Amino acid sequence: KGRARKARAFAEAADVIGAFADGEELLDAYVTLCVHAGIAAADALCCNRLGEHASGQNHNEAVGLLAKVDTRLSGDLGALLGMKTRSGCSAQAATAANAKAARRATGRLIAAIQGL
Repeated sequence: KGRARKARAFAEAADVIGAFADGEELLDAYVTLCVHAGIAAADALCCNRLGEHASGQNHNEAVGLLAKVDTRLSGDLGALLGMKTRSGCSAQAATAANAKAARRATGRLIAAIQGL
């Protein structure tokens, strides 16, 4: 339940950033919050359905574990993780297309944890 709460909090924070984003200045922050929301939602789903979640530094393990729950959602998590370095760690900025893809993937992951 704690990871589900964090997922929703990150998603809500992303929505706030998204509402105030002017141009591309805040897209990195928006996408990064979506990534964190997706990771937390995946953890919540895996804990709820499998009794475990990936806890290592390699987030790709989380994609594999989530695939045991739902392959489409594991694809969403993989897409978000693919944006993680660009939005949070590199000098290359996230794009409007990244933000749109992040919003969609995060939305599906957050919808899947409703009721947790």
